[in-house]
Amino acid sequence: MQATKDGVLTLADIIDRVLDKGLVINADILVSLAGVELLGIKIRAALASFETAAKYGLEFPSGTNYEAAAWQKAKVNKEECPRCGKKVSAEELMNEECPWCGWTSAKAKKDKDRAPLELLAD
Repeated sequence: MQATKDGVLTLADIIDRVLDKGLVINADILVSLAGVELLGIKIRAALASFETAAKYGLEFPSGTNYEAAAWQKAKVNKEECPRCGKKVSAEELMNEECPWCGWTSAKAKKDKDRAPLELLAD
């Protein structure tokens, strides 16, 4: 996480960032007595969104339906909005606006300005 001087992070912001970046915990626990290993436990836990987990190649449970609408949505190429930092479809961000904060790309502004002139020409 990057330090912020003037911003205040809410719990939702922290959860969003953890799910976006992912968090992996690896732990090896050994219990031994007089040099004899009695118990050995290996733990690997991951906390991430499905999109982030898929990006890093984590395995999903058997029976996972990869054709579901949520998986199809996760496959869409996303970029970070320059203003609010939320992940948005690259197509939507470049051709329309950010649904979170309303940021509009120069290309979308140019297309909006051109659209009324094209209607008049027809």
